[in-house]
Amino acid sequence: MSKEEGYKKLIKKVILLIFVLFSLFLLTGGLIVYYTINPSFFNNNTESNITINIPIDEDEDRIENGIHLRTGLIDDEGLMTVVNNCTNCHSSKLIIQNRMTTERWNTTIKWMQETQNLWDLGKNQEVIVNYLVTNYPPKDIGRRAPLQNINWYELKE
Repeated sequence: MSKEEGYKKLIKKVILLIFVLFSLFLLTGGLIVYYTINPSFFNNNTESNITINIPIDEDEDRIENGIHLRTGLIDDEGLMTVVNNCTNCHSSKLIIQNRMTTERWNTTIKWMQETQNLWDLGKNQEVIVNYLVTNYPPKDIGRRAPLQNINWYELKE
């Protein structure tokens, strides 16, 4: 066997090796791409994890002890107007914690209409504000009651 024939055989082996490595590269790349699209492909778990939501036949707007259970709001005239118009966008807890006067509620509603895409409430605005002011008025107390009957003393220098 001549040197030239030896080089030809070596070149054929190198080409075959490159072809095999390139094929493995393509196969691995294809599996990685497929896995990113379908991560459960390599999961051999044969159990089904399907969740079925069955509606409960409870009244969603039930009231107990004067409290609307779903929202925690006080049961009073205008409650459902508040629930239908206010809790679509935010939690009722936001209503309960923000105690305001009639003027401040109207200003807040105007701000929500101008900046938060709140729809025109029409006649419902008066019903809503009356409900809020009646049931969630501003609190006049601070963090603690003012100190009383204190015997102050003077510090000596």
